[in-house]
Amino acid sequence: MHHRGFVGITSAGRKVLQINAACCREFGSCQLSRISSSRAFRLKSPFIFSKRYSSYLPSQAQVVVCGAGVVGNSIAYHLTREGWTDVVLLDQSKIGSGTSHNGSGVLGLFKPSSERQIVTYSVNLIKALQEEGHNLGLKQCGSLNLARTRDRAIALKRRVAYTKPSGLECEWLDRHEIKRLHPHLFTGDLEGGVWIPADAVADPYTVCATLASLAQSQGAVYVEDCTVERIVTDEVLHSQIVPKVTHIITSLGTIHCEYFVNASGMWARTLGERSSPKVRVPVFPAEHFYLYTKPMAEASDDHPVVRDYDSHMFCVTRNKQFMVGGFEPHAKPAFGDGIPQEWKNTLTGDEEQFKPIRLAGEHRLPVLREAEYQPLVNSPDTFTPDGKWILGEAPEIDNYFVAVGMNGNSLQGCGGVGQAIAEWIMYGSLAKEMLAFDIRRFIDLHNNRRYLKERTREVVGRHYEILYPSQCEYRLARKLRCSPIYSEQEARGAVFGTRMGFERPLYFDITHNRGDPPAQMPKGSFHKPSFMECVKEEYQACREGVGVIDLSSFTKIEVTSAGNQVVEFLQKLCSNDVNMPVGGVVHSGMQNERGGYENDCLLIRRTDNSYLMLAPTTQQTRVMDYMRRQITPEACVSVADVTSKYSVLSVVGPKSREMLSLICNTDLIFYEHMAKEINIAYASGVLVLSFTHTGEPGYTLIIPAEYTLHIYRQLMKIGHDYGIRNVGMLTMRTLRVEKFIPFWAEELDSTTTPYEVGRGYKVKLNKEYFIGKFALMRQSSQGLKRRLVHFVLEDTFDADVDIWPWGGEPIYRNNHYVGNTTSSAFGFTLNQMVCLGFVRHHQGENITPDYILQNANFEIDIAGKRVAARASLQPPKMPKVKMDGFASYRPKVRGILAHK
Repeated sequence: MHHRGFVGITSAGRKVLQINAACCREFGSCQLSRISSSRAFRLKSPFIFSKRYSSYLPSQAQVVVCGAGVVGNSIAYHLTREGWTDVVLLDQSKIGSGTSHNGSGVLGLFKPSSERQIVTYSVNLIKALQEEGHNLGLKQCGSLNLARTRDRAIALKRRVAYTKPSGLECEWLDRHEIKRLHPHLFTGDLEGGVWIPADAVADPYTVCATLASLAQSQGAVYVEDCTVERIVTDEVLHSQIVPKVTHIITSLGTIHCEYFVNASGMWARTLGERSSPKVRVPVFPAEHFYLYTKPMAEASDDHPVVRDYDSHMFCVTRNKQFMVGGFEPHAKPAFGDGIPQEWKNTLTGDEEQFKPIRLAGEHRLPVLREAEYQPLVNSPDTFTPDGKWILGEAPEIDNYFVAVGMNGNSLQGCGGVGQAIAEWIMYGSLAKEMLAFDIRRFIDLHNNRRYLKERTREVVGRHYEILYPSQCEYRLARKLRCSPIYSEQEARGAVFGTRMGFERPLYFDITHNRGDPPAQMPKGSFHKPSFMECVKEEYQACREGVGVIDLSSFTKIEVTSAGNQVVEFLQKLCSNDVNMPVGGVVHSGMQNERGGYENDCLLIRRTDNSYLMLAPTTQQTRVMDYMRRQITPEACVSVADVTSKYSVLSVVGPKSREMLSLICNTDLIFYEHMAKEINIAYASGVLVLSFTHTGEPGYTLIIPAEYTLHIYRQLMKIGHDYGIRNVGMLTMRTLRVEKFIPFWAEELDSTTTPYEVGRGYKVKLNKEYFIGKFALMRQSSQGLKRRLVHFVLEDTFDADVDIWPWGGEPIYRNNHYVGNTTSSAFGFTLNQMVCLGFVRHHQGENITPDYILQNANFEIDIAGKRVAARASLQPPKMPKVKMDGFASYRPKVRGILAHK
């Protein structure tokens, strides 16, 4: 097994750790503490050891984990199971004294694939431990996921469609079949529901205790009543080098370590501030309520878990009791002024806040109307700004890992999260994609206390809301990062979405007049959205006239060096050849050692020793972290985030050159991909690229932020006669999907290679070494296991009537499941629905063009209905509008499939 390295520890020191670990292995009894009914928090007592070393802190360890809740214990268990026995867990109180083990105990598998993999591992781990003789209260009672509305039914059926191929048994039931599975349910107002027989419940408390016990038996040392005061790093004068953890200062002394894990739940954000540099951990606690009945004869432990999404309520039966909980649409942030030391004594049950959930429970299970309830439990949990876990290595400090943000149910993620963090520490990376949970998806604003408090009010309820694709933006904590032309766009009818906190127009409402209240997104739909006429007009402007797309949210990074070291540095990171003349522009991937994408970027060479990079909006933290970790002290290279320094306007369409020529004195005819710095109107220093991200002719303007409003107004003024229109991100998506252009975080991620998406022609294997070269050489010679394919739905699909594909739909070839769609859009030139998606051979063999194009009948499953689709490995044949008129255009097949 290859390890990332060990801290230098003497054999005597290691022996001391082993001796003390042995002394801490045995547990005493665990009893339920009773508290006054005036207090809402009900917790089982902390673990009691027969021998406790709460005052002893080892002087060094390989891994220090802060937080001995169910997640921290899982990390320690997985590390020690793999032989990393030099692990110390610290807790500011007693082991398991937080709230992570006091949740519902539900293990729900009916989730998006990235989460389902984590939860599946958790279920299998708990099941295996129970089979070994640990009584964890695991019972696979199944779950019923109910739909009261037609849209909810569609949402559930879409999930059934893309879940079934994974092997998870799930079945759509009508109200009568639901009643047979749970006789106490009222089903008269239901459209139906989904039955998941593999869903389970377990006792969070005993799982927490067992993982801790096993971790200790495998060598981990637990230290209680130990507060972490500071995480110290080896900060160096070279500001571009990522500092590394060296030691931890605690209330019991100092412990040196190689790796540190912040798994401290509600305290994670505060702990992140106790280092230099500070680590961003954007989490905030919300009050989370559970209502238990007293034991009832009607409460059978065999009853399935009930999720009534439309009422934001769930119900679990355990120990002859019904437990009712929920995710309120308007949640209550907890501890707004910081978590007090005696935080348990500050929590009370808010009966008024919980009343809608209780009434919903009594409506769905009428037997509860006669039940006797125990005092309402208020057990706060930590939520993240987007409702997803936060996992991974902190971008600010090397070997500092974070595992927090369990969003109301730590148990269901604990096993998979523990395994993932352990694997990350041991091997330095993960074999599977964790982009949705990566800590690097945030920037500083996400860690602002006021922002987090406001967002928490909304994010709790979104767990049970219908999240219509591309139509369900956050309502709270908005208008934080805005383009200089935001107000102008709003006045012109922009409907905004947010990405990385940046307000971006999704589309412009054609019915909006200046002076009207700001345009709003209409009610969502899984069918044709009501705003598609607006998107169509924007699309036509890009194809026939001029469209202006505000891409100011794009990440912008300056890469410089004293000499020409910057060229060598970027050649190592990029799979394309970036050593072009000054003024050159190149599109390249940055690959990892497996050949997967770490970044998809545009590089502009400004001088001999400097480049400007444009990268996707969501890459702002991630790519900076990736590049900084590649800098060595000898490199003499610096990277600087200049995202806020520049705005970006994409001027798209066949009339864009003629229009721009009216307000600049520079020749706008470019040869190859080049950049020119010119004056536009009265603004100077505008960098113009002969490149757009839409596949349409046009230009990208990189503008000093202070000139943006002036240039925008000039464009809109002179563009009137050229049919100029504001264009939103949904139209940009339509343009790129129709033309088969893959995009970051949809088609491109750390497991996707350039050859798999038809970008092999941008990989220069004849270069000197670059990261991922050897993996790509192997793939080039050995062939592909999957390939991105362009699908056009057949005429049997009626875009005006049928449910649309929105991404994630299963793809079938000759009735065999072969992959899933990644993104989709209505192609206005093709006048048909278009999907992109990855296809694998159904027998695991290499994928070839013949497998995709010959004797293949493809279908895409849209909410349970299969629709025939035509497959292609190249963009569709469609007229491409050039600056000088129309011409027939048919791109060549590129990449390794073209010559196999």
